Amino acid sequence: MYRKKYWFFVVILQFLLTTYAFSQRINYPFTPIINVTDTIHGQVINDEYRWLENTSDLNVIKWIKAENALTDSCIKRAASQIDSYRKIDKYSYAEYSNPRKKDGYYFSYAFYDNLGSPALFYRKEINDQPMLLVDPNFISLKDNISLRDYAVSKNGKLLAYQFSRNGSDLVEIKVVSLQTHFHKTDHLMDAKFSSISWKDDGFFYSRSKDKGFEASMHQEIYYHKIGTDQSQDSLIFKRAGTDKLFYASTTDDERFLLITEEDKKTDLSNIYYVDYMSTQNKLMPLLTRFSGLSIIDNIGDDFFAFSTGKNNGRLIKFSLQNPRKWIEVIPEYKSSLLLGVKLLEEKIITLYQSNGKQQIIIFNYNAEVLYAMDLPAGCSAGNISVSKGDKEMIFSYNSYVHPPVVYSFNLQSYDIKPNKATVVNFDYKQFETKELQYSSKDGTIIPLLILYKKGTKLDAENLLLLNTYGGFGSIETPTFDPALVHFLFSGGIYAYANIRGGGDFGIEWAEKGQGKFKQNSFDDFISAAQFLIDNKYTKASKLAITGASNGGLVVCAAMIQRPDLFKVAVPVVSPCDMIRFEKFTVGNFHTDEYGSISDSSGFKNLYSYSPLHNIKEDVNYPATLIMTSDNDDRVPPFHSYKFAARLQNRKAQTNPVLLRVEKNAGHYGAQSDFLGVLEEEAAMYDFILYNLNH
Repeated sequence: MYRKKYWFFVVILQFLLTTYAFSQRINYPFTPIINVTDTIHGQVINDEYRWLENTSDLNVIKWIKAENALTDSCIKRAASQIDSYRKIDKYSYAEYSNPRKKDGYYFSYAFYDNLGSPALFYRKEINDQPMLLVDPNFISLKDNISLRDYAVSKNGKLLAYQFSRNGSDLVEIKVVSLQTHFHKTDHLMDAKFSSISWKDDGFFYSRSKDKGFEASMHQEIYYHKIGTDQSQDSLIFKRAGTDKLFYASTTDDERFLLITEEDKKTDLSNIYYVDYMSTQNKLMPLLTRFSGLSIIDNIGDDFFAFSTGKNNGRLIKFSLQNPRKWIEVIPEYKSSLLLGVKLLEEKIITLYQSNGKQQIIIFNYNAEVLYAMDLPAGCSAGNISVSKGDKEMIFSYNSYVHPPVVYSFNLQSYDIKPNKATVVNFDYKQFETKELQYSSKDGTIIPLLILYKKGTKLDAENLLLLNTYGGFGSIETPTFDPALVHFLFSGGIYAYANIRGGGDFGIEWAEKGQGKFKQNSFDDFISAAQFLIDNKYTKASKLAITGASNGGLVVCAAMIQRPDLFKVAVPVVSPCDMIRFEKFTVGNFHTDEYGSISDSSGFKNLYSYSPLHNIKEDVNYPATLIMTSDNDDRVPPFHSYKFAARLQNRKAQTNPVLLRVEKNAGHYGAQSDFLGVLEEEAAMYDFILYNLNH
């Protein structure tokens, strides 16, 4: 009897302490104001926290440590009620196989325990027991290692793989034998945004001169011969200037080397080639000053290319002898967006998306449809693996609440069979997906996907998490997320808005959310929130928003422009200082997406929505958890540092503003560490659920 009373008292006390922690003004770490002013096109810009850009400074390091300590303290108090860590861990236990076929082998990434990073496994037959090939946990004892990509040599004997340290975009390359599992001596450094393109007994790759958070330098293409030191690599292609990216690829038959030179300022590209069947055997121009074209492969002298010259994409071909004469193989479809193409000897496998639903369609080379397969709403296809001579392909599809289901697909009979049962420890069938539409500020109709537990009463009392990306023409597709399953089981509704700037309706849709039209993205997102409130799916005091990278920018802009609509905001690795964005890392490559301060109209537009520069002194903004990584060389973390400092150091701010900095991680957070990912997600959902419930 006394024990029960004691524990009842402890629970009540814990509840009161947790409530107190978030209801009172937080004592934030001291953040000095050291103002720096810039005058740009006649406008004086105050930058009170520029000193936070010096991430190696001891004062900055101490400040980050203090911010993390505060955040950890607050999250722990919230976790005592929400317990996201245990619940996400529970839903993470799923048994499934998600192999990808390459050059006669089946490869997959997997954790083999709860420590360290996912390792690379392979098997010779899809039903064989996977064998460990590359274990990143033995590459370094001090760094967080993430495996990035890999490529198999034409003879199937060697595999070259990329890995990064602490989340950096800079990667290293090593080579392992698929027969003996022993590593070769080859170890290449300073590759970045690079493919591995095999040719004979070596491969082409892109090398970078980038260091730290400095503005990205142009790349150079090299050829590495197996068994030699990197210092002996042959320089294949270079060009002066810092606004160009170079990509090297070889065709499937290794006849052609293709080098694409992409100018990020003009958005125009050049393609050069080497024909190894030619006696000249030298680099020649193939196409110059074009946009919206990506070569897939060749068949003899004909190149097949994915073209976005039409809005929704099409497949074209052209000959080596007449590269400017483009012949349409598969035309554009006005209601369907072409996502991907695989070339076989007699058939073409395509992946389309229409109104958020995906479809696999098989054509012959006369553009006649041989077979079509519709995927369920809210699901996305992945790992479509097939080579030109194959009679069977494998593919998978998954959803937010179900891990990938892998199928074998007979390309002659069109029979489909699952390879292995996918097991989760919850009933995923109890969730329901709904496709909605709403009008944005200017009347544009925007698609909206919502997901919730069946039987949920759709009224204004629901907790709701609204997410988006909306940039770079990117098409965001559902992937299994145990943390989201936890949110749904907690009574929440999840919504994803396919706003302009993304690529869901082709190039024109993307362009209407880029550059001078970037405000459209924010308006679309704000309108989604308003629609959900007006239609009683939720209310402002129950609405949270989140997004990562460009999606984080959308979240930051929306919470600054319409703080009244949201209770909670969680921007992740977000650009926040749009005036200085292009000065660091890859920012100078993205002036086509955002614009540049180098011209007055671009500056005016950037300044009008830059989250850091539009914070008002007298506004209490939503409860905000700002998440970033200390080694993010895509969007430098000091964007988040400055945004947090500015929000925290105002008298009007009574809602909590917390900064969480992931250590030894990059743009994708703690992806190389199972427990780190779990802690990261748990912190986010503890913060969201606690604040939505109070």
